[in-house]
Amino acid sequence: MIELLVLDVDGCMSDGKIIYDSHGKEFKNFNVKDGLAIVSWIKLGKKVAIITGRSSSIVDKRAKELGVQHLFQGVNNKKEQLSAILEEEGLSFAQVAAIGDDINDRVLLSAVGMSYCPNNASEYAKQVARVVLNNNGGEGAVREMIEDILRDENLIEDFVKLWQ
Repeated sequence: MIELLVLDVDGCMSDGKIIYDSHGKEFKNFNVKDGLAIVSWIKLGKKVAIITGRSSSIVDKRAKELGVQHLFQGVNNKKEQLSAILEEEGLSFAQVAAIGDDINDRVLLSAVGMSYCPNNASEYAKQVARVVLNNNGGEGAVREMIEDILRDENLIEDFVKLWQ
């Protein structure tokens, strides 16, 4: 059973665009449907980790907003970071589902029990992900991943009941 989701940010939770205004302020787009699914996953007693290669205060804010239990930014070795989380949580790689979209996610995607990538992921990620999603990053890919897991584990009714 999947107990922990590992999410990449740029290209998975967001559309991968990094926009700066004339003052250097950074902007990212997040999908509200992804957010609802993440919150629901947590309400079902599951865990979420964001492990991303970049660092951004916007990601801090979004993770807090969603109640994400583990947030690690500026990470070069995502599998090593996940190993530390698994030790802390008493979980195994087999209990993890991850989503990634590029070459720096390959090792992590190859190590976990279930691996996903958005439809617009790089070919490097698509080569190792078990599931290539229909949705693009930032356009409901995380929601699609979560609902796929919930269906596989017969938890979709519990997901729906959270909001009735």
